[in-house]
Amino acid sequence: MRTPGGAALFALLCLLSSLPASAAELLMFRQAACPWCAAWDRAIGPIYAKTAIGKRAPIRELDIGDQARSGTTLASRIIYTPTFVLAEGGREIGRIEGYPGEDFFWGRLDALTRRLP
Repeated sequence: MRTPGGAALFALLCLLSSLPASAAELLMFRQAACPWCAAWDRAIGPIYAKTAIGKRAPIRELDIGDQARSGTTLASRIIYTPTFVLAEGGREIGRIEGYPGEDFFWGRLDALTRRLP
């Protein structure tokens, strides 16, 4: 005997089992009046979410003072801004300290995302 909604429940369970166990995210630690953060905002900010990396690891911006509330186990304390931390499942995979330009950022981020499962 079938119960009402059984097919929908089965479809939902199939969908959930196909999703990754934990999602990757890119944490951007910043502070007010950071000129390198502003440079990143102008060059990368408008396009990041549209890229393949941006879709795989959406960005979440945090103040440098919010490290303890980030929900991520950091490998060490964040000292410089911007610092970008690639995290998955609440733990740091790697980081990029500073922002000296687009080529540096994309190259380093590409290398970090290769560490993701």
